[in-house]
Amino acid sequence: FSGAIAQIVGEPAEGDIVGGFAQDGSFLAYGHYQIGSIAVRVLSFSGEDVFDPGFWVNMISRAKNVRASVGLTSVDSRTNCYRLVHGEGDGLPGLIIDYYDGVCVIQAHSVGMFRSKSAICEALKTVYGDSLKAVYDKSSGTAPFKAGLNLIDGYLYKAEGFSDDEQIVLENGNRFLVNWTEGQKTGFFLDQRENRNLVGRYSRGRNVLNLFCYTGSFSVYAAEGRASRVESVDLSNTYLTWTKQNMALNGFT
Repeated sequence: FSGAIAQIVGEPAEGDIVGGFAQDGSFLAYGHYQIGSIAVRVLSFSGEDVFDPGFWVNMISRAKNVRASVGLTSVDSRTNCYRLVHGEGDGLPGLIIDYYDGVCVIQAHSVGMFRSKSAICEALKTVYGDSLKAVYDKSSGTAPFKAGLNLIDGYLYKAEGFSDDEQIVLENGNRFLVNWTEGQKTGFFLDQRENRNLVGRYSRGRNVLNLFCYTGSFSVYAAEGRASRVESVDLSNTYLTWTKQNMALNGFT
């Protein structure tokens, strides 16, 4: 935090990688410098070379291995979409990466992560290899807008022949159409997977009201859980259309 810094040496720009040192000169951490109460978002406490492209490959590989440990990356999994990088939880503060069956959607919440997009994209290509279809940057709504950044969403990478802005993914065996260019967040609320599963378990024989339904994911789980009736409500006709499509994809009217 800014209040814990006694002295700043030099004139770091927002987003620069800086080193933190104790008053006796001993190393504390490397991180992205930013203007605000959180002055440094820590990337490494170990002195790992955060300036090397291998740093990003290592960190993203670690995150992928965590998901693999719970079966999310298996080719025969009933789920092929998941949150690959969840900020501080994966040691990459200010970065969200959601994975949709070969498409990675990035959201940078800090200047440092926004400026590291190219390195992150190259690391994703290394980690996923030929199975990576595309990398899409959707940081315009999350990166600091006062930092003078060029906040325009767009593709950082497309495999040859890939041209879609949406695709059907699996979550616990349920099918969902995800549009990462027009949808909220990265296109789908992947962090609600276990909550959706819970709703499905409680829905048998009940009337379920899903307010602010967005793409109707909770409605699909309720119907799959044998609810007597499911009502889905949203102000957006586009979202209601997506809800109807998702219900139909899973065999419900």
